[in-house]
Amino acid sequence: MTELDRAQREHRASEESPDCHRLPPGPAELPVVGSTVAASRDALGFAESLTSYGDLVSYSAFGEEFVAVFDPEVVETVLVSRNDAFEKGDFEMAFGDLVAPRGLAFAEGERWRRQRTALQSAFTPERIRSYADEMVAGTAATADDWADGEVVELGDAFASLTLRVLTRALFDLDFDAQRGAVVREATRAIGAIMDRFGLLSFLPEWVPTRTERRYERAMADLDGLVENLIAERRGDTADRDDLLSLLVAAADADETGMEPEAVRDQLVTFLFAGHETTSTALTYACWLLAGNPDARERLDAELDAVLGGRDPAFGDLPELDYTEQVVREALRLYPPVYSLYRQPRTETVLGGYRIPADTTLQLATYNVQRDERWWDAPDEFRPERWRGDPESERPEYAYFPFGGGPRHCIGMRFAMTELQLVLATLARRVEFERVTRELDLSMGLTLDPGTVEVRASKTK
Repeated sequence: MTELDRAQREHRASEESPDCHRLPPGPAELPVVGSTVAASRDALGFAESLTSYGDLVSYSAFGEEFVAVFDPEVVETVLVSRNDAFEKGDFEMAFGDLVAPRGLAFAEGERWRRQRTALQSAFTPERIRSYADEMVAGTAATADDWADGEVVELGDAFASLTLRVLTRALFDLDFDAQRGAVVREATRAIGAIMDRFGLLSFLPEWVPTRTERRYERAMADLDGLVENLIAERRGDTADRDDLLSLLVAAADADETGMEPEAVRDQLVTFLFAGHETTSTALTYACWLLAGNPDARERLDAELDAVLGGRDPAFGDLPELDYTEQVVREALRLYPPVYSLYRQPRTETVLGGYRIPADTTLQLATYNVQRDERWWDAPDEFRPERWRGDPESERPEYAYFPFGGGPRHCIGMRFAMTELQLVLATLARRVEFERVTRELDLSMGLTLDPGTVEVRASKTK
């Protein structure tokens, strides 16, 4: 039986379910605001509370109707088997309008397909191989700049590192401190407005806020930076084949889905998503290793055996099994993209329940990846769970930190390569001791760990 046949059979079976004419269950809610207060006050705790109502749970918040999805099979249906029946939807597009509405992350239909095709050449295995040396060199320079015993705030340190890697590898550019500061301030401003995103929907449009003013200033500065980057590259006569040059060329070509305004949005998308999510993942991975000496010992043993005292290279990755296990486990426990959102194009049935067309589906990555039905000791850091782990023992979409289906993250290979090479390069040079004992998790622009400080001691 093909995947399509299976999906169609499951869809027909769900339509025949006696529950298919009713909405999923959900919590009792306040008039007008629904669950907005609870979701805003403690998003992680609220999401966890929803799991007690089942695998599909209805709730209202921020002026929207949601169905939270905790079933990997339904996640697979939405992202893969019936992906054409779903779109990004109103809720996610409202966020897209704040950042890059014409970019790859938010484009739909044929426009998205043309953009994806035009950009794919920047992320082939051979191109990613060519980025590896920059990933290692940038990491080595960062670690070598730390004094022995220095207390390092990992979020800021890794944001600077991943932005440097991104701009050098993908754009063939060296960002000076001023340009880097523009991108970092825009990221912080977007994060700040995301923290209040839902609450802003209850304010009259004419009410200005300090957060909104900061966001508008930061985005204006970012737009100016992007315009300068495009202008400089247009005036550059060198023969380049990096992503920035590809984007500039795509703006002048037909059938790419990228008019000049869309090129601006692509650059903003990659400047943000290409460094912020990887920086966050590195922060979690290093903090986890700092609190798990057995895992750190196993990582060191692998690096000694494979590298023999040198820095890693792209060709070492197949042998760095435990390094990859550490990365995968960090992404399981703390996925930077903690939820995905989709909206059905028409009323549909999922998991035996009726889902109206104006409903936002929240595919709850964080919760699914910590569900004890699929994971032993789900809240524990156990990299070895990925060693020879037969995928048939759990649903494929019990783990989806990069999404899935046709719209999986285009930078997935780039990110995994960077995470493994950075982690290996760092571990050769420093050991981390936790200064921050507990994470202050919040669901903002990414799964934000709060301030994470460690003491970096040079390895002997």
